[in-house]
Amino acid sequence: MTQPHPAERIVVLTGAGISRESGLETFRDADGLWSRHDINDVCTPEGFQRDPMLVSRFYNGRRAELAHVEPNAAHRALAYLEQAARDGRWDGEILIVTQNIDDLHERAGSRNVVHMHGELRRLRCMSCGATPEWLDDYLPQTPCPACHRPTLRPDIVWFGEIPMHMERIQAALAACDRFVTIGTSGTVYPAAGFIAEVRDHADTLDINLEAPAIPALFDRTLVGPATRMVPQWVAETLGS
Repeated sequence: MTQPHPAERIVVLTGAGISRESGLETFRDADGLWSRHDINDVCTPEGFQRDPMLVSRFYNGRRAELAHVEPNAAHRALAYLEQAARDGRWDGEILIVTQNIDDLHERAGSRNVVHMHGELRRLRCMSCGATPEWLDDYLPQTPCPACHRPTLRPDIVWFGEIPMHMERIQAALAACDRFVTIGTSGTVYPAAGFIAEVRDHADTLDINLEAPAIPALFDRTLVGPATRMVPQWVAETLGS
């Protein structure tokens, strides 16, 4: 017997803004990480080939920062909405597509999370393809726990590389009833193209500190901090 579809399918795209409110440094801000590091040195395959030690130390530092931050009210509200579906309190489903490489969504309790740009707490072996969870520092000579070769790299999408899980993301976008962006400008592709993909069949909402540069892209906007606006939207979605 075919299972009935949920009444509402929501795809949420989250960006740096939601993690910033937990205290994580972002890349693109005026005083962000890219103001102190050359993108070509730490965020490209070529930079990794030139100086793998520099790249490993850079991402070791980013990974260490995660121990000092916690999920905020916006992360927890999204997890609460997902839990409401599992408990039968909401007839819907939510998929979080995040551009962030931190694990704050998961630590808040969300399970349906897709990291299109990779994860800080994973490494990738260039020899065997293993992607082990990794909480500590690593160096270029660190052996892969699966094949024991010293061919690990951060499991991060660098400039010039293709975002991850695009097939799953495209399928979710094609089937969604509502598309919500939180803490992202949506101006960087492929995320910038997501709006165009859903406009003919889904309601669109932007939650951000500032109004979108092109307001007509969205059916609705909520301007304010994610820690205030996301719980408000979740309560509205649940009808409470």
